[in-house]
Amino acid sequence: MDRKLLDLLVCPTTRQPLQLLDSRGLQALNGAIAAGGIVRGDGSAQAESLQEALVTRDRKTVYRIDDGIPVLLAEEAIATAQVDGFPAA
Repeated sequence: MDRKLLDLLVCPTTRQPLQLLDSRGLQALNGAIAAGGIVRGDGSAQAESLQEALVTRDRKTVYRIDDGIPVLLAEEAIATAQVDGFPAA
């Protein structure tokens, strides 16, 4: 993802800056998705693993990136509190 674009992106709910989710966080999240226990903000299940994602500064919310396009919709957000052992910054 382009660094200039990333510097402009913020969480639509909290207005916190977003950054790329590191590999440890992505691995933990995808493990929880594979186990079938992850739901999005609208209550629907997140069934597909993520290749890339953005995370808020406080690491409480994740937004997926589909084909290089960030999906910054509050109803599509994933709360990291659902992921046991989600790594802190």
